[in-house]
This record gives sequence, structure tokens and C-alpha cells, in this order.
Amino acid sequence: MTLYVILEGVIAFFLVAGGVFAFIGSLGMAHLPDFYMRLHGPTKATTLGIGCMLIASMLYFWVTQGKPDIQEMLITLFLFITAPVSAHLMAKTGLHMQLKHIDETGGRPPELRPEEIGEKPVPHPDRGHG
Repeated sequence: MTLYVILEGVIAFFLVAGGVFAFIGSLGMAHLPDFYMRLHGPTKATTLGIGCMLIASMLYFWVTQGKPDIQEMLITLFLFITAPVSAHLMAKTGLHMQLKHIDETGGRPPELRPEEIGEKPVPHPDRGHG
């Protein structure tokens, strides 16, 4: 009986933590000043929030049905793999399109090559300039 109380506490903790992270990520997306800062809300905090909720769901169904549910594990893995990749692609697109940014954001990280932050879109290297 006490094992179920402990597991319910762990599940409740993951649900509350997931809700808090999702709320903070959504708040950041709504209130941060430019695209580059708003990008961090859904890709960092909200991903962690949804991951916590999926772990809580996986634990709940493992306790109630007696076997782990692989679907939630696969969804969590897919989410943690795709969110950073999509955030990286959106950030590079924002730099390429020269989206407005506030001074604190910088917008020109030193690791990018000059052609990645050009005045106009760079032609594909295999197709030439025409």
C-alpha cells in the first residue's frame, strides 16, 4: 500500500513539474522581445514539460497495467531528438532572413561563416549563380 502512495507522489511530481515547465515555456514564447529569444520557450522549457508529462503517463500505466507502455517512451525520444534540430534550423533561417533582433540577442554569433549571414540568400553551391 505504501509503495502505491510513493509512486502516486512521483507521478504527481512529474505532472506538476511538466505543467510548470510547459507554462514557463509558453509564457516565454508570448512575452520575450524577439524571434531568437522566443525560440527558446517552446524548444527548451516546453519540451522538458511535455517530457515530464509523458514520463508521468508512462509510470501511471506501468503501475496500473503492470507493464511499461512503449508508445510514451518512443514519443519522448522523438520529441527530445526533433526539438533541438528544428530549433537549430529555425534559428539559422532567422539569421539568413536577417530578422530583427534586440541588441542583447546579438544576432551574429561568431561561429557562423560570413556567407551564412549574407545580404541576400546565397545560391546553392552545386547550381552556381544562375
